[in-house]
Amino acid sequence: MGIELKPEIKNALLGMNFVEQYEKLSREYSAERIGSNNRLIYCDMDEVIEIIEALGYAVSFDKQEKFFKIVEDVRRDMNFGFNISLDSGMVDFVWIVKRDGELRLGSPWSIYSRLLVDTEYRIKKPVFSNYEDLEKILKEAFKMYEEFKSILIC
Repeated sequence: MGIELKPEIKNALLGMNFVEQYEKLSREYSAERIGSNNRLIYCDMDEVIEIIEALGYAVSFDKQEKFFKIVEDVRRDMNFGFNISLDSGMVDFVWIVKRDGELRLGSPWSIYSRLLVDTEYRIKKPVFSNYEDLEKILKEAFKMYEEFKSILIC
């Protein structure tokens, strides 16, 4: 695969049981549960922004790259960011970590599990059929994000 997690990133992901948490989220919001014809294919950007802001995060939408970007949070010598991509009723997450300006993490969640478990290990992206499901997925993802940040800055 050629990519390796930085030691402090790997330790934080292991410390928070990232793989288990992501698997649980994936199972709870699986394509099998929702059904392929019931996915919310088109999302109103303003509605999604309202959901994210209601969860306590400043957000913008990158029109060129087509993802929602959580404004970076600066803690001591570290900058954190969180990108969210919605495509065909699926949610993809990317955490960004920079330490002293150096990129330490910036890959999708699907990569983390493959680097922690096995290169062939796959966790499916969470799927949603309505804004209520999307809000629940985001709420859980933000909870994981806060846990990840707290482990890294301690």
